[in-house]
Amino acid sequence: MSRGVRTVVVAWLVTAVYYFYQYTLRSAPAVMMPQLSDAFGLTAMGVASMVGLFYWGYSPFSLIAGAAMDGLGPRKVVPVGAAAVGIGALLFATGNGTAASVGRFVQGAGGVFALVGAIYIASSNFPASKAATLIGATQMFGMAGGSAGQFVVGPLIASGVPWSTFWIGMGVGGLAISVLLFFLIPAPEPAARRDGWIKTAGIGLGVVFRNPQSILCGLIAGLLFIPTTIFDMIWGVRFLQDAHGYEFANAVIRSATVPFGWIIGCPLLGFISDRIGRRKPVIIASALVLLACLAWVLYGTAGVLPPYLLGVVMGVASGAAMLPYTVIKEANPPGVGGSATGVVNFLNFTFSALLGPVFGRIMATVSGGTSSMTLEHYQTTFEPLLYGVGLAVVLALILRETGPAVRKDT
Repeated sequence: MSRGVRTVVVAWLVTAVYYFYQYTLRSAPAVMMPQLSDAFGLTAMGVASMVGLFYWGYSPFSLIAGAAMDGLGPRKVVPVGAAAVGIGALLFATGNGTAASVGRFVQGAGGVFALVGAIYIASSNFPASKAATLIGATQMFGMAGGSAGQFVVGPLIASGVPWSTFWIGMGVGGLAISVLLFFLIPAPEPAARRDGWIKTAGIGLGVVFRNPQSILCGLIAGLLFIPTTIFDMIWGVRFLQDAHGYEFANAVIRSATVPFGWIIGCPLLGFISDRIGRRKPVIIASALVLLACLAWVLYGTAGVLPPYLLGVVMGVASGAAMLPYTVIKEANPPGVGGSATGVVNFLNFTFSALLGPVFGRIMATVSGGTSSMTLEHYQTTFEPLLYGVGLAVVLALILRETGPAVRKDT
């Protein structure tokens, strides 16, 4: 391995570790909902709304991150994002409702630079035939963090570690990661720097947004991702406790199997897609499996399937939400790669930002505002997720194939 390739690999790896870190913070609130309710004096729905502010920062800053990546390069922007996540975690640890809300928003705004940066580094420096595999591997790091945010943090909180101590530690960790990123991400070549990059970035975003394929990619990714971002990572532990009577520790482990499935599914589905040279068949087949799993979670009989199997399979299938990140880069000009990633991320997480509070209000309505939710309450609240995944299948049928096999044929 040459020194240049080694440098790029290290840059991608440390950015992927940053993605792991921010995903841990994204999912951690699911295992400390009672503690957060007591600390902030909010109901479970109120805490869910506060936690969901992450996506209000993550979604719009996807566009900024993508455009900045094209114009300035990852070294100038990725460390700043990591520092913002660390500061956001420290604000959340204060226990003050206003500061915590701002902190959660800042966590999202800074956290988006991890995924966009890692994908930008990978797709700009490695062969296009490996694009889906590398993007899937990037998401593997994120979902490993999502799993750790439940599987590791849950036992810590259960053992008596104060929730604020966890957030303070993670805040300091974010600042340390920022310094590490600054020194390990290589500086761009002088020839790669652009004057007037803001204007160029605006043009690039316009190119991506005017492409109908870009919009389809964002919609498909968002519809396949919501069952993870909203249902599992915010409501998963409470659902298993309220609807099926699992103890906290058991509920945490079962909920964590979904992001664990992503760890397997993201690189695996990316590899399969690269191997067959096509994107659409993998997206459609995975979406159908996700639909079946989600229907069973909501309406199936508990205890029939082996423990943890359903969550893992659901996570593996949901990993197909990362394939539109590959498709959108293949469907747009090479010079707007960062902007393309930012656009699909923006559209994807706009769903989570807008629909998170909606699901919270539906739950509050169907449960009558009580803190004791039943299985029927969860079924009524989250049944629309089934229609969303079904819609993703229909949209994937419309999507134009961009895989290497099709490009060879043409």
